[in-house]
Amino acid sequence: MSEASEAPVPAPGPAPRPQGAYVTAVAEPLRAGDVLLTSAGMTPREDGRLVVTGLAGRDLDVAQARDAAALAARNAVAALAAGHAGRVRRWLRMTVYVACADGFTDLSAVADGASEVLDGLGLGRPARSAIGVRALPGGAPVEVELTAIAAPNVEDE
Repeated sequence: MSEASEAPVPAPGPAPRPQGAYVTAVAEPLRAGDVLLTSAGMTPREDGRLVVTGLAGRDLDVAQARDAAALAARNAVAALAAGHAGRVRRWLRMTVYVACADGFTDLSAVADGASEVLDGLGLGRPARSAIGVRALPGGAPVEVELTAIAAPNVEDE
């Protein structure tokens, strides 16, 4: 077998500017005991009941879909908090799926509703994707997945 040679990586050009309320990449040094937290996909539910349904660009305008994304993001934050007693140090990544009508392209504007929730918690912005899809569970207009780094459990400190 021959060894693979390492070729120098060409210097990249400038990073693309974000198209909404997020950063294009996140680098977070890991500390001993850090915990990676990942939520399941969260939809706009209150007390377990889906409170917003429909397609962005058909049944919901951008503002309504943005509000639904904010509620879904609050649910993702709550899921992370319930799953780990430690303190979240940094948001790493958020994916916002938007169920939308054909031709709807304001995905970043909808996802900004979820980003604003995280902004309000003061832990920096995550890298983010906003993805248009045909349908989501139960007819939800948005689904949010969130990944973060947390300090160890309070009991472990």
